[in-house]
Amino acid sequence: MLDSPPPTAVRRRLRQGRDRLATALITAGGIGVIAALLAIGLFLAVEVVPLFWPSGEASAISPEALWSGGEAAEDASRHRWAPTATLAPDETPRISLAPLAWGTLEAAAWALVIAVPLALGAAAHSSLFMSRRLRSRLKPTLELMEALPGVVVGFVAGLVLAPWVERHLAEVAAALLLLVPGPLLAGGLWSRLPAPWREALPLGWAGLWLVPWLALVLAASVWLAPWLEAVAFDGDLRRFLELRLGLDIAVRNALIVGAAMGFAVMPSVYALAEDALSGVPSSLAEGAQALGATRWQTFWKVVLPAASPGIFSAVMIGAGRAVGETMIVLMASGNAALMTLNPLDGLRSLAATIAIELPEAGPGGVHYQLLLLAALALFVFTFLVNTLAELVRTRLRRRYRRLGGGA
Repeated sequence: MLDSPPPTAVRRRLRQGRDRLATALITAGGIGVIAALLAIGLFLAVEVVPLFWPSGEASAISPEALWSGGEAAEDASRHRWAPTATLAPDETPRISLAPLAWGTLEAAAWALVIAVPLALGAAAHSSLFMSRRLRSRLKPTLELMEALPGVVVGFVAGLVLAPWVERHLAEVAAALLLLVPGPLLAGGLWSRLPAPWREALPLGWAGLWLVPWLALVLAASVWLAPWLEAVAFDGDLRRFLELRLGLDIAVRNALIVGAAMGFAVMPSVYALAEDALSGVPSSLAEGAQALGATRWQTFWKVVLPAASPGIFSAVMIGAGRAVGETMIVLMASGNAALMTLNPLDGLRSLAATIAIELPEAGPGGVHYQLLLLAALALFVFTFLVNTLAELVRTRLRRRYRRLGGGA
């Protein structure tokens, strides 16, 4: 004889018990993450304190030494980070964090310059103009790019992209020159096509039919490069930059790092910005178009302002990712601690310095404490950036709730 099912009250108590257990586990996990973050920050702060309040015969390090290194102003472009160098008795230790902070911010800035326009443009097109069928296939593919390991991106950038750019500098300059006019020309030509051709090449599928056009633009840049180099740069672009402008060209430089980091940061910025644009209540866009606005006017005047907090949050999270990136900067930057405005020079970031030097630093020594101070600076910066992004995201949810779009 089969057993009868348990009574309703017993099933309800079992379900409530499972819910309480799941709630307790989720709460414990959240508290554990917060506790771990606080413990990391506390550990770094405690280890850094002896730098400024030493005990025994050790001398304190002044904030001026950490940011100026005691060097002359005209020597500001040289290396100022060499804590293990052997110095004369009257020589000031080179322990300035300024070139490392400069390299960190420079790499992040170039990454955002490359990633943000591409990511926001792709997000705007996929959320508002792209066909649903194509969007359902391309969006997951772009989001999966975020799972690509940074060491792989850094390896390709440092050992493949950097030498290729050095050998084909004129072609790269020509491609950058045609990068913006090329798609604009494609749009102008599309608007002048006959109606049957425009129906065969709809804007919703522009992400596909523009690929051959971009390949044609790249081919045109390769053809144009020798002529451009002969006319504008006296036949040798590299020599022109070095002799006329005084720019030293490193194989691994800030632009290579920016391109590689921009490729790594772009998927996360795209995903968050696309979600923010897609989450804008459709009633706003439909109302604007019903009043006679075009799709571009609707996007620029209605959708973009409504989604601006979410887009700002996406950019901030991308900035935090770029500042904390280690392997790409380590493999593609040349690791030269320089403070220059030349984007063709190498750089060195705080994260890369920690990865290189921490295994060789003796625990408790000045070098070890300086590296932990660099880690504390990175921790505070990324914490503040992510907190700001979350506050802006909360504001976005409240705005949607007031507009009737839900949370």
